[in-house]
Amino acid sequence: MVVMNSLRVILQASPCKSPWRSFQVLRSTPVRPCSLYTCTYKSRNRALHPLWESVDLLPGGDRQSPINIRWKDSVYDPGLKPLTISYDPATCLHVWNNGYSFLVEFEDSTDKSVIEGGPLEHIYRLKQFHFHWGAIDAWGSEHTVDSKCYPAELHLVHWNAVKFETFEDAALEENGLAVIGVFLKLGKHHKELQKLVDTLPSIKHKDTLVEFGSFDPSCMMPACPDYWTYSGSLTTPPLSESVTWIIKKQPVEVEHDQLEQFRTLLFTSEGEKEKRMVDNFRPLQPLMNRTVRSSFRHDYVLNIQKNPKTIASQMTP
Repeated sequence: MVVMNSLRVILQASPCKSPWRSFQVLRSTPVRPCSLYTCTYKSRNRALHPLWESVDLLPGGDRQSPINIRWKDSVYDPGLKPLTISYDPATCLHVWNNGYSFLVEFEDSTDKSVIEGGPLEHIYRLKQFHFHWGAIDAWGSEHTVDSKCYPAELHLVHWNAVKFETFEDAALEENGLAVIGVFLKLGKHHKELQKLVDTLPSIKHKDTLVEFGSFDPSCMMPACPDYWTYSGSLTTPPLSESVTWIIKKQPVEVEHDQLEQFRTLLFTSEGEKEKRMVDNFRPLQPLMNRTVRSSFRHDYVLNIQKNPKTIASQMTP
């Protein structure tokens, strides 16, 4: 189908912000892989995911993603508007294992599932969402906050249909994409997410796909409207600096067993030697000269602390 073909093309030649990079974590050392380029790609003897094998792994730009968000260094911007999210569950199409994560794709020929406001000047259409996660719960998110890792991170990928005619064009140009990032943390069972988790056994292997209709991704959004925003890039080749990132401050809770179902997926096709789909995140990139803006006042966050004496420790990375 058209949506599938277009996504395959962009993953292979000029990918969208969905996918991907895989590192093998030393199972005997329960720490997140080094996020420095020299450690990750040269000093450690790791097998790269095929998506990265033919790519120059030295990014050429100065707006690369993901980053570590330093709470105290982010700048409150009173001009940032609330983010408006309007998703039509009927636009949900299917779930697909693309060999790096699983994608839930949406019909995007009209403005039925869109976001607007926030740091955005135009309406952006939802194309797909996917997750990044770790081999264990100690890491998995692409972005970090004051160097804190979360077990997983949800990315909802949208494209600017006002400035561009196709998703593929938007993915390569400045202000072409807007990606909402939501951290997942361990906690209570997520009832709405379970519907998606229940489909995962059907897409265990690479290139398997199942229909998945009537799903509203806003059910995975935190109640708190606060967010950080910055200009960044795709976290997969060709690493185009086309993304306006909107990172939600409040994580959502999911059950450990639900994340364990993510880890039952495979990078490999049926008949190949099985390789678990874990650690599908890109290493952190330097902030360079960018500013991370926040939609919320820092003094408000500090004022809700029960003990003012803990402020310093709360703000220190």
